Amino acid sequence: MAHKNKPDQSLIEEVNNCITVLQNGGVILYPTDTVWGIGCDATNEDAVNKIYKLKKRVNTKTMICLVANDFMLEKHVEKVPEVAFDIIDITDKPTTIVYDNPKNIAQNLIAKDNSLAIRVATDQFCQYLISKFKKPIVSTSANLSGEPTAKSFKEISSDILKGVDYAVNLQRNIQKVTPSSIIKLSNDGTVKVIRK
Repeated sequence: MAHKNKPDQSLIEEVNNCITVLQNGGVILYPTDTVWGIGCDATNEDAVNKIYKLKKRVNTKTMICLVANDFMLEKHVEKVPEVAFDIIDITDKPTTIVYDNPKNIAQNLIAKDNSLAIRVATDQFCQYLISKFKKPIVSTSANLSGEPTAKSFKEISSDILKGVDYAVNLQRNIQKVTPSSIIKLSNDGTVKVIRK
């Protein structure tokens, strides 16, 4: 009997294609738990630079990283505040948290104040991809800097499509309109909502 949570063959193939590209420092276009995202290995500075170039974005604007689970989160943040786990457990929509003192991550992803936005991915594709890749993946909206966020695959500009090394062939007809909430958690215990 088939195990109902087992990813189907097309998902596994897409994940494997992405991993090959990511391991070679390439850039992927993929469906996330929010909007379509551009991603790369979040520990590879050259790959991160490719995304800044592709989006025509100055690299002082940091991007979000996706991790597969709490364990991976703890490997990339010096000290995850207890409240972070509560927020992750209780929120019903994808929530990105900005943490102080990230570690083992590409330097050009870290903000001037030594913080980094990280989200524990909630959708099956991202979780499977990141778990299998064993490293965080950058997630930034699939649009040129200053242009509106694409709500579906067909709204993604040809510049972006031409600029990535691989575009995932799943969920292309699904409209995804809501970016994640963003909350900043400082080590001194301050909680600040940046985007509801």
